[in-house]
Amino acid sequence: MEATCVTHIGICVRDMDRSLAFYRDILGMTVLGDRMTDPTEGGRLHNYRRERQARRWVSLAYGDDATPTLTLTSHPGDDPDGQPIKLDEVGISHISFGVADVKGLTQELLDKGVELAGPIESFTGSDGDIRSIYVFDPDGMLVQFNTPH
Repeated sequence: MEATCVTHIGICVRDMDRSLAFYRDILGMTVLGDRMTDPTEGGRLHNYRRERQARRWVSLAYGDDATPTLTLTSHPGDDPDGQPIKLDEVGISHISFGVADVKGLTQELLDKGVELAGPIESFTGSDGDIRSIYVFDPDGMLVQFNTPH
């Protein structure tokens, strides 16, 4: 395989409006597309644990021409199954964004009411700097912000 990039990361959310309030409004991601699709179209039900009637698909980007994009999926009128996983469980455990000033972003997110995934001291180095944090999105999924190396 000679892949050129990761095109998108897809996550299922319980409430699209709450998730958009987090990813679009708090984190500042840009909506690239928002549409309803039919999960039965093209015989794609094999991708689901159980039959779904509708799927709302929203694609978000964190910058101009930035990839991968983030695809949020919900199933209006039909609650999703499962719970978010932790770092030691099989599956995609978190998404991570590289940012220039993790410490500044941490304070901005706290001011906006975003919940850290642990005490701030656990993310603070002995020099007082913060190079990486985890927060919870509205569904309890881990979202990391770190200084790229």
